[in-house]
Amino acid sequence: MALNFHQLHIFYTVAEKGSFSYAAQALHMTQPAVTMQVQSLEDYFGTKLFHRSTKKIELSEAGRTLLPFAKRSIDLIKETDISMSKFTHMLEGRLHLGASMTVGEYILPRLLGPFGKEYPNISISMKVINTRQILDEVLNHQLNFGIVEAEVHHPDVHVEAVMNDELMLIVPKDHPLADMPVVTLEEMLKYPFVLREQGSGTRTVMEEELARAGCDPGDMKIVMELGSTGAVKSAVEADLGISILSQSSLKHEAALGVLVVKKIEGVCFTRSFHAIYLNSTILPISAVTFLTFLRERDLSQWL
Repeated sequence: MALNFHQLHIFYTVAEKGSFSYAAQALHMTQPAVTMQVQSLEDYFGTKLFHRSTKKIELSEAGRTLLPFAKRSIDLIKETDISMSKFTHMLEGRLHLGASMTVGEYILPRLLGPFGKEYPNISISMKVINTRQILDEVLNHQLNFGIVEAEVHHPDVHVEAVMNDELMLIVPKDHPLADMPVVTLEEMLKYPFVLREQGSGTRTVMEEELARAGCDPGDMKIVMELGSTGAVKSAVEADLGISILSQSSLKHEAALGVLVVKKIEGVCFTRSFHAIYLNSTILPISAVTFLTFLRERDLSQWL
């Protein structure tokens, strides 16, 4: 029997998860299949890699020695996929991803067209939900990867910035702030707000930046919380309040003059959109190719 990467990946996942059943779930395999592959690896080396008990498993001395080599092999495969993805123009497959609201509604649709022209044999499926839901589905192995608006902090998740964005203040065209050359935080806070819901990336970034600027988000007069950027824009247009949203989502309304986009003095809501996926995941080559496309292309030509 020859040593193979598949077995090393399974071994590493079992070690990382601390459980054969959790590893099987992460790898979309049955538990007996995972156990069999680990046993085959143990047979190859002629030693036990785990100490098993009814309650838990622990790495043996041999397993602890093997673990960094297994991780290096996984990292090397990931690096290989990234390097080779730029040559895979005849690639076939399905790109299935999750995207948080602003990214999924306003950013990625402008990029999936050019990507699809370059890789016509990759079909695309995108699920649009908020950042918190994306993270939950990645952790529960319902999504391979997602692109989210707020930076995620979780020990099991790889997070990588792939695009940049900026949030801006929006007001109705006849609002008192619309004609002000400079809008201060103090002036802004005098008016009622319509905001995205808690858990959305836009809301999280806004609150974090306001706090850094010395403004307690709790001081905002929030009259409405809505579950989509489109709904927030409609509410602002109807003069129900003002808001802070991604400038990428405002081009149409700003061009028509129904909403006025303003900067806030002393505050810069710059942010990155992040790709997230499990540390133990080997992404399909279609996903690696798409992330390489986002990293290496001048996206401004489409945005």
